[in-house]
Amino acid sequence: MVLIGPTGIAAPLAMLAPALVVIPVLGLLPGLIHGGGFDLLAEFIQAAFTPSLDPLVLGSALKGLGITVGVALLGWAASGLLGLALALGSSRQVWASCCGQVWPANLLRRLLALPRSIHELLWGLLLLQVVGLQPAVAIAAIAIPYAALVARVLGDQLDALPSGSLAALRCSGVAAPQALLTALGPPLLPSLLSYGGYRLECALRSATLLGVFGLGGLGTELKLCLQSLQFHELWTGLWLLLAVMLLLETGLGGLRRRWLMPRRLGLGGPSSGEPGLAPRTDQGPGLGIALAQTAPAGAGLECSDLSGRDLSGSDLSGSDPSRSDPLRPEPRTSGPFPAESGRGARGLGWTRPKPSLGRRGREMVLALVVLAPLLVWLAGAMGVQPLALLHWQPLPNLGAASWASVLSLPWAQLVGTTLLLTLVAAALAVGLAPLLLLVIAPWPGARPLLQLVWALARLWPPPLSALLLLLLLKPGLVTAALALGFHNLGVLGRLLLEASDDSPAPAELALQGAGVGPRLALLYGRFSGLARSYLAYGAYRADVILRESVVVGLVGAAGLGTQLLESLSSFAWDQLLALLVVYALLTLVGEDLSDRARRRLLGPA
Repeated sequence: MVLIGPTGIAAPLAMLAPALVVIPVLGLLPGLIHGGGFDLLAEFIQAAFTPSLDPLVLGSALKGLGITVGVALLGWAASGLLGLALALGSSRQVWASCCGQVWPANLLRRLLALPRSIHELLWGLLLLQVVGLQPAVAIAAIAIPYAALVARVLGDQLDALPSGSLAALRCSGVAAPQALLTALGPPLLPSLLSYGGYRLECALRSATLLGVFGLGGLGTELKLCLQSLQFHELWTGLWLLLAVMLLLETGLGGLRRRWLMPRRLGLGGPSSGEPGLAPRTDQGPGLGIALAQTAPAGAGLECSDLSGRDLSGSDLSGSDPSRSDPLRPEPRTSGPFPAESGRGARGLGWTRPKPSLGRRGREMVLALVVLAPLLVWLAGAMGVQPLALLHWQPLPNLGAASWASVLSLPWAQLVGTTLLLTLVAAALAVGLAPLLLLVIAPWPGARPLLQLVWALARLWPPPLSALLLLLLLKPGLVTAALALGFHNLGVLGRLLLEASDDSPAPAELALQGAGVGPRLALLYGRFSGLARSYLAYGAYRADVILRESVVVGLVGAAGLGTQLLESLSSFAWDQLLALLVVYALLTLVGEDLSDRARRRLLGPA
């Protein structure tokens, strides 16, 4: 039996332990429920089956969806280009090769910690005050934190790559730029493409979230429909957005398989991505499945939804990823792209035929050729003017700071409420995902319904979930935790389901053959090998939820987010600055704690 940590808790039971938070939450709910909202909630659910097909509604929803998709694409592209440049600038291996010094890389890494620690919603609201309402604001709000995240992830990937080829090229007299491109470019490309695809999914959800707070797009339409109780119109936009999200996920998944990109940025390296749940084959007998590759130093990949499908398991121990792992068979590769075998063929040792490297390269170039003019056209059609971001408008009430008012804020209560909100939401999401899979285990027909609910959870922005819950519940910490927990439950559920499908099942089948029920067979036969990796990902999601707590706080829920909104609306810039500093410090401390938890979970058992 696999155990978790020094407590000796069985690994599969440790997966379910966070779900115990449901007990106190259910105990508090009767005191939070107010009358009058059940009929509205029933209307909301019924409207899902009868969305409005009025041409005016469809036209408005499609227009808002076009703006949301355009903002997501442009923000994603800007963050990718800027993040790649910053990744090169923050790579120790690049600086050591070019000038023999690494301190500039370390300095840039520390400077990039601040922009990635601030949620894209805060960037959007701050830019809205500084430059006014314009399409470039939403794009910049996505690009700024995303670029810092991309820089950290890819910079860590670069530093984790074996340096032997680079040193050989440099010793043979090749100039540093050419040597870096030749030695590090090909092995980094699969990770760049895979992580870039994941970030595009995040950008779509972030663009929807920004729209909820008035920055345009379908999010604005959804919020107005919810506030006016126009549920049929709301579901029209929501189903359209869900269709686009599923098409995007399916398309990116198809490209990843066609181009043989790693599912989890498989190159590895310290602090480089999310913990993956892709299992490794355990050499020992019994139920064990060696756990996935490791987790990043909380790079704050905090999109409103993190699918985890394309993210890395990188080696937190800092070990050289080129060294063989006795618990993980070496992948068969063709060129710089790692092999990816089909699920059914895994046990037979057969690898599906790979397209030639030349054909993959031509397809990638063709994709860039098609994408570049599309982005230019989108920017023109949306009236994006990047230079307008440089023209700041005068800020009202920008006078001398009143530090007395800053110190008078209830800091202990604000910080404590935010941390408690994070812990409750994280426990709900982490514990309920495996529990729900166990509940439906005897009924395979319930799985598509659960997948649909999780897809809607990932798509539905937490502020709208909070507004919907306010139809039934009083505002407060529990309401905010339920909204955040529901959204992240969709993320973790999808990740756990995919990892479970990809993991070997001999132990589960053996238990079922011995007469064990389907739930216990799933728990001890399959979840046992995924538990440590899943809990490591849960630690990462707790870090993400801490950043996202500002989102539900901004709708009057609880914690620092509520105070941020009040200070922003009253133009109390001194309070706003102090709140941003505290929030950034909290997220960075949470990032470090989640790193430590993942190292402990993914270290030697």
